[in-house]
Amino acid sequence: MLRIRLRRVGKKKQPAYRVVVADSRAPRDGAFIETIGTYNPLTEPATVTIDEAKARDWLSKGAVPSERVVRLLAQQGIGEMPVFPARPKKAPAAPAAE
Repeated sequence: MLRIRLRRVGKKKQPAYRVVVADSRAPRDGAFIETIGTYNPLTEPATVTIDEAKARDWLSKGAVPSERVVRLLAQQGIGEMPVFPARPKKAPAAPAAE
């Protein structure tokens, strides 16, 4: 299965990412098929550049984006913003009886 996901590049403590299409079995920074954009979370605001034509082409071929990439695509107007289920809050622990 093909995934659209982030590939880390950059120096230590200065991450930048490339948005790539890769086989889901490949390691995070391993083999990939094509680079379709970049993401830099350290700039204010975060810099995102994605080739819309390439992204739509890979999505039409059945590539599945990761959760973060879905959000980046939605920010660029390529997809819809996902609705993730809310995590249930843990009940506070009862005080220990003496």
